[in-house]
Amino acid sequence: MIKEYINYIKDNPKDHWFKAKLYGWGWTPVKWQGWLVILVYVTIIVTLVITREKDIPGNPDSGSNFLTFALPIIVLTTLLIFICYKKGEKPRWQWGSPKK
Repeated sequence: MIKEYINYIKDNPKDHWFKAKLYGWGWTPVKWQGWLVILVYVTIIVTLVITREKDIPGNPDSGSNFLTFALPIIVLTTLLIFICYKKGEKPRWQWGSPKK
């Protein structure tokens, strides 16, 4: 199975950053640019979670605020999907190597 996956990733004549997943629906990064996009996305999300204001009892300004926490995650995820769509193969449901 690993050999099948490696062959699938190496077969990239259009030089996509992301290829359709071998099993399921979506993308998987196959070029360094794709991996960089994923790394930046995860780093920003982790930074948002770590720097989020902690809940402090009695402080009316504490807690999760939609505009400062959820909205950036929604925007970043939308941007990630857009980049995957533009720089990757058309996503499709697939269960194993595509038949040529």
